Amino acid sequence: MTASDQRPVRALRDGLPFAFGTLTVIPVDVPRWDRAAARAGMLCAPVAGLVVGLAAAALGTALLAAGAGALLAAVASAAVPAVLTRGLHLDGLADTADGLGSAKPADEALRIMKRSDIGPFGVVTLLFVLFTQVAALAGAYAHGWAQGALAAVVAGTAARTALTLAARTRIPAARPEGLGAVVAGTVPAGAAVATLAATTVLAAAAGMLNSPAAALRCALAVLAAAAVAEVLLRHCVRRFGGVTGDVFGGVAETAATAALLVLSLG
Repeated sequence: MTASDQRPVRALRDGLPFAFGTLTVIPVDVPRWDRAAARAGMLCAPVAGLVVGLAAAALGTALLAAGAGALLAAVASAAVPAVLTRGLHLDGLADTADGLGSAKPADEALRIMKRSDIGPFGVVTLLFVLFTQVAALAGAYAHGWAQGALAAVVAGTAARTALTLAARTRIPAARPEGLGAVVAGTVPAGAAVATLAATTVLAAAAGMLNSPAAALRCALAVLAAAAVAEVLLRHCVRRFGGVTGDVFGGVAETAATAALLVLSLG
């Protein structure tokens, strides 16, 4: 095997542990913690999202099969991603909301985001986001386990695909330290777009197992998640001067919520 043939293998070997080690609580050994590994890891982020989504779908489906009802299945499916990330993405969403809602200059807003407590903007944002996710998932599970499971998987994958896009080049880090500084600007723009395209196609293929209409909704859900996450990302870059780990968490939760909203339509 030539050196060029080994590059994809090496990227997967470095990228998958980085993605699972930073984006989930799944115990893995991260052999490298540098910009090259971060680039590979953020390109593999949708794979971590797929695993999280499958776990969420499995628990929700199991509860639905046991007669728990659509609402409880939805709560379980919404809880699994929080558990598998130790709530870091939700915490990032709350901190980002507090920073943006403070209307303070960038330096002071970043200090607010680093505090351990959650302010009123963060609390309100968390409530509305979680209520929206649970409501959308409950509507999906009400139409059967297949639709509920599909929604959980697509949302989980779309959320992490948004992280790949957020880590593309020319998106600076707001701080010189932290996870945001490690992954910011590591993914070439072309590779990020290709990852989005691949996720969209795979989501549509999964939806096709249900119906052509479901395939279209799944594709639109991924694209809508990316678009809404991009709006938040650009706003954060303008306000904070770049991205942080909290912003990445906020982007992921925003994308997941947008995907679920699209999937709940029709």
